[in-house]
Amino acid sequence: MKRVKWLLMGVLASMLVLTACGGANDTQGDPDKTTITYWQYTYPSKVEEIEKIIKDFEDENPDIEVIAQDYPYDQYQQKIFAAKKAGKGPDVFNIYFGWVPEYVNREYIQPIREEFMTEQEIRDYYVDFVEPNKVDGKYYTLPIAVRSLALFWNKDMFEEAGLDPEQPPKTWDDVIEYGKKMTKLNDDGRYEQEGYGWNVAGQGLHMFQQVMLRQFGVEPYSEDGTKVQFNSKPEGYDAFEYWVNMNQKHKIGDPDFGNSYNEAFISGKAGMIVDGSFRIGDVQSGADFEWGVTTLPVLEEGGLESNYASYWTNAIASGVEGEKLEASEKFLEYLIQADVQKSWMENVGELPAAKEVVAEKSIKEDPVYGAFVRGLEHAHATFFVKEDKEREIITNKVNEIRLNGKAIDEAFDEMVKELQQVRDEYFDEVSK
Repeated sequence: MKRVKWLLMGVLASMLVLTACGGANDTQGDPDKTTITYWQYTYPSKVEEIEKIIKDFEDENPDIEVIAQDYPYDQYQQKIFAAKKAGKGPDVFNIYFGWVPEYVNREYIQPIREEFMTEQEIRDYYVDFVEPNKVDGKYYTLPIAVRSLALFWNKDMFEEAGLDPEQPPKTWDDVIEYGKKMTKLNDDGRYEQEGYGWNVAGQGLHMFQQVMLRQFGVEPYSEDGTKVQFNSKPEGYDAFEYWVNMNQKHKIGDPDFGNSYNEAFISGKAGMIVDGSFRIGDVQSGADFEWGVTTLPVLEEGGLESNYASYWTNAIASGVEGEKLEASEKFLEYLIQADVQKSWMENVGELPAAKEVVAEKSIKEDPVYGAFVRGLEHAHATFFVKEDKEREIITNKVNEIRLNGKAIDEAFDEMVKELQQVRDEYFDEVSK
């Protein structure tokens, strides 16, 4: 009986997953309209903004109905995979740019049709770092907005530590020096307050790859994305050691402190963090102290500036055709227009992806957004092949240093080898 009970529960769970994943093939909408579905992960400001966008779109296109669905971030990819496997799913969906190669390889998404928007038009319209995310020479997605990184600092905590609250750090050595002055440890060596919200799985691993490595003189990946070049020069190891030692040697912050680095900052327990423009709204609504935001520090004053760019982007699912494809392209065209991008920046906190929009004087000189816009000028978007696996490898190797005492050079060598293996497997598979 117990076996039968568990079998029934398993069948019921599968049915619930497929019901939740219902989309393009079973959407119930107005029979007199072309109905399409749009999926994204659950992020309150994004969900609210998409609802407004859809209403405006439907007012302009009364023959089209858009049904939006959102799912928690930690379940989102599983929902997509399960839906596609069942032959269902959304017509248009929002995915992280680092997932695109895998989705192309799985044949989940279709290329942007030349009849809809040519490759030249895409290159002319978007900021430059969208260009490298082509797969097999084709664009598969179009973003509404982009992100860059900047440094947030707590002016009250600076003042309490005897630092000038109007003078944020200019170099990474400054970050370490200021961080030490603001860090408080108890008698057991545990953090009561951290000077810098050092992390790995948040923006830390991106900062290491696209900021620290470049500032140390290392190009992280080959131009075609096939080779991991962290160890192409001795400076690659130096960059990794410098970054890890913010936690290990200098002890200015730890990823286990508080629920997360950004929550530690918002609660007034971290003096500085590096985060994306999407964090602005959370800081504005949650921080009960004076704060500022500035461009990322450099290795030495006057040295190379670098930044990490990322974005969530919109794809049309494979198999969408006919009237649904036409409606999906109309909706995608609406999503990427300039007015929508400006509204998205104001209400979600991400930067416009269009060159002309993000270059507007009012945006570039904004006291908050300006730092992120200036960061875009030096930003690089990592060409991931399996973003979740690559993130896991870097996180695991750093944790082996932190928690198990593994030597930094040994962890670095293993990390590079494992990251290269992921790329080798991917490129071998797509070449078949």
